[in-house]
Amino acid sequence: MSKLLTMREAIADLVPDGASVALGLQLEQMIPFGAGHEIIRQRKRGLTLIGPISDILFDQLIGAGCVKTVIAAWVGNVMMGSAYNFRRAVEQDGMKVVNMTNFTVALALQAGAMGVPFMPTRTALGSDVARENKFFAEMESPFAAPVGEATPRPDGRGRPSPREDGKLHAVRALNPDVTIVHVQRADPDGNCHCWGNFGVMLEGVRAAKRVIVVAEEIVEPEVIASDPNRTVIPGFLVNAVVECRYGAHPSPVQGYYKRDDAFFRQYHELTKTKPDSDAWLERWVYGVADRGAYMNQLGGCRVDNLGVKQHAYAAQADFGY
Repeated sequence: MSKLLTMREAIADLVPDGASVALGLQLEQMIPFGAGHEIIRQRKRGLTLIGPISDILFDQLIGAGCVKTVIAAWVGNVMMGSAYNFRRAVEQDGMKVVNMTNFTVALALQAGAMGVPFMPTRTALGSDVARENKFFAEMESPFAAPVGEATPRPDGRGRPSPREDGKLHAVRALNPDVTIVHVQRADPDGNCHCWGNFGVMLEGVRAAKRVIVVAEEIVEPEVIASDPNRTVIPGFLVNAVVECRYGAHPSPVQGYYKRDDAFFRQYHELTKTKPDSDAWLERWVYGVADRGAYMNQLGGCRVDNLGVKQHAYAAQADFGY
């Protein structure tokens, strides 16, 4: 049975109130703004947002009252700095924030994907990130070399241990209730082609209990099968597939459109106060029925200007024998 759903159906079916939702896993590109706006329109509440460098989509969801907790390395407007809704929610409303680093978000999702309770690491040792943080626990390596002893190698020779005290952090696993990602193309069964910066998308997909894929275009299965090495998300991991052209705007999608820098600047200027933010949401989210209406409001000239100006195609690959 086809996994194709409308955006409205996918969000209604797979993102309940109180869910933990991983978004923006590809860092500054392919942020699923279209999906996030549908979450806002459906007035979901009590969400926990999970992501590494979380751009203004988090800020919009927070401003709309959808969010209870944020688990992230950073939240803001990458281009402009501060994210005003996020700051107001933390400083005035006491929204809970679990402070992570980009790498420990990746480790937590990787542990979730592997089905293990934690991942050991030396990262963040000696920093304040781990202080009173439920995602970190200090541990001792069971394989630490005694002081002055060399670590054995398969060839029988030894090399000095890089650290002899054996101190590690255990980073607790993360298993989002739902992960939402944006890709270039997918077939109706959820097999996806994606290229460019993956960030922690693959870990987030494999760790999640449910997965929504938003694609710029839906293609025939033969197109996906023609380049199996680019099929980075297999369909059996996917619960719903949504076709949504320009679904990542204003972030970029490699091979389809560039980053809309002006939109990020305008958002920064138009959301400095709570009334300003409410007006922005009314115009760009509540006031448009779907992504098509959103793009119509953006304007044809602006959309055309975002298109690819210089194509850079990969060399043809032969998968025959």
